[in-house]
Order: sequence, then structure tokens, then C-alpha cells
Amino acid sequence: MMLTPGNRTPLIGDLFGLQLTYNPGGAFSLGAGATWIFTIVSVIAAIAAVVLAIRVRRARWAVVIGVVGGAATSHAADRLFRSPGFGRGYVVDFLAYGNWFIGNIADICIVVGLVVAALFALTSTRNNGKGPRDAADSV
Repeated sequence: MMLTPGNRTPLIGDLFGLQLTYNPGGAFSLGAGATWIFTIVSVIAAIAAVVLAIRVRRARWAVVIGVVGGAATSHAADRLFRSPGFGRGYVVDFLAYGNWFIGNIADICIVVGLVVAALFALTSTRNNGKGPRDAADSV
């Protein structure tokens, strides 16, 4: 199956389908005129993930960092190397959620990863405030 911009392929009626779009902005296409800002943020997030991955001591935090870092790297690669030009590229979105928004797998990874990280951080407060390096798996 080949997707073309503007054409939707329904998978679950009108609730979910496939539709190719190129997003110059952030979530919900906000900030479409500031693509370069999203490029910088995604590159910094990818670098931060590498630094954290080197330092992490707990498997569950490593998974979260890997998931979010991989998604950030995917978005950074789109922003850096896709048209219309270096540092101004558009992210490829293709998962259409009704008429609400169109996203991609990296978006799902970012949201789920950050929710899980928040849950880990909240449960680590029972360990005298120790963060991901020290207490994440002792909960």
C-alpha cells in the first residue's frame, strides 16, 4: 500500500486510519513557522538521551530513555534531512485519529515514555527522593 498526501485509508471506520502528511510544526501542527526551533529541541533531546543512557543504572529507566530518545532521534533526523531543507525538514505523520490529529509512532513513544517516566518519578519519592539513577527499580 502506498500512501499519498490528502488521501485517507480507513482502518477502523472514521475513528482511525492512515493518511500521509508532512508536519512542519509540533503537536497538532502548532508552531509551523518555527520549524528550526523544533529541530534544535529534538537534537538536544536526542543528545540528552545518549548522555542519560550512559549514566542510567536501572533497566526500567534505560527502557524509558531508549524509547523517548529513539523517538527524539527520529524527529531530529526528519527535521535535519527531509525537505524543504537542512534543519527545516518536516516530520512524516501518517496515523490519523479521526478528525483530531495525525501523528506517527515516534509521537506515541514520546507520550507513553514521558507518562511512564512521570509515574516512575512519582513512585521514587517513597525512596527519599532518589531519582532514576538510584532508586527507580527499588520501588
